[in-house]
Amino acid sequence: MKKKINLLCLLILFLAWQAGTFAQESAGKLFQVKGFCISAPQPKGVDRFVKFINEELAPRGINTLLVLVDYNYQFESYPQLSDSGALSKTDVKKIVAACRKNNIKIIPQINMLGHQSGGNKLNSLLTNFPQFDETPYIKMPEKYVWPNSDELYCKSYCPLHPDLHKVLFALIDEICDAYESPAFHAGMDEVFYLGDTKCPRCKGVDKAELFAGEVTRLRNHLAEKNRELWIWGDRLIDGKTTGLGFWEASYNYTYRAIDMISKDIVICDWHYERPDQTPVYFAMKGFRVITCPWRTVQTAIIQTEDMAKFIKYATPEMKPRYYGMMETTWMGADGFIDGFYGIRKYYSDDITNPEKKLLNPWDTFRAMSKRMDELTKEYK
Repeated sequence: MKKKINLLCLLILFLAWQAGTFAQESAGKLFQVKGFCISAPQPKGVDRFVKFINEELAPRGINTLLVLVDYNYQFESYPQLSDSGALSKTDVKKIVAACRKNNIKIIPQINMLGHQSGGNKLNSLLTNFPQFDETPYIKMPEKYVWPNSDELYCKSYCPLHPDLHKVLFALIDEICDAYESPAFHAGMDEVFYLGDTKCPRCKGVDKAELFAGEVTRLRNHLAEKNRELWIWGDRLIDGKTTGLGFWEASYNYTYRAIDMISKDIVICDWHYERPDQTPVYFAMKGFRVITCPWRTVQTAIIQTEDMAKFIKYATPEMKPRYYGMMETTWMGADGFIDGFYGIRKYYSDDITNPEKKLLNPWDTFRAMSKRMDELTKEYK
């Protein structure tokens, strides 16, 4: 009898310890994703970037690094697409090693569909494969201005071109292998050219179906290698109904694609000036959603508090869909690190504008990280 009592006591103690451990783990995972998004460094900046990962990202508990790669890599599958002075595999492996040491998941991004040009220049894909251009009749201007008569923001590729995905899939596989990544970010934001009336393949096709079809092709290819697809969320929001406009949401009806794509896609939901409540929309549609601030400190703090509240008060079904937070920087790695350490004083070159002096991603990153830590302790 005494042995049975002792065993029962040990079992109770074990279960209590296990429950306590589970509670600690759950508290530590209030935000499943504590993310940071930045452009891949230039080769000369790799060691400095690795140092930043070790000394700044890791101590803040960052567990996800979204690296905006595009063509800053020495591709073997299509070497003509690589930027001049692109990162080598050796450079990338330094970043991978630092992240592995600090339990940080890396997710590389190459812009898919939209963002196939910038300013007055085509990017590498359309430069080398002009046949993929959705709007070849719209020529790049000598000097880019917005707005313009062509409504040109960025070029898009035609998602129905029969030779397109052989190229895209090779690039995606190669970059995911190089970064040893379990996921790939396809961008897919701010797509304005889609289903053009002069495109011989997709004119007259429903734009939501075109968008959803491309998302699905990418998602299915990644799933073959047990990788996830991540995308920005703006094209899945109705811009007119919500009043969010055509930058943060869609005016060309792609928002209906939200009901046509797989629920295992991760949505990165960006709003930079206001803490809009769209994470609830994505979570209710069945997606995991990450809120992404940029350069406005107060907005980022509110967004972080909102995400914590969504998690705390959600149903068991909804709770895991509120996936976390990710700071976006939208600048080169060296420029951000300079700003972070006070070498660069302002985000904007227009230092005569007092408002722009206060807007920067490094102070926003510090504020978001600090608030995440505070809320994790508060909600234990």
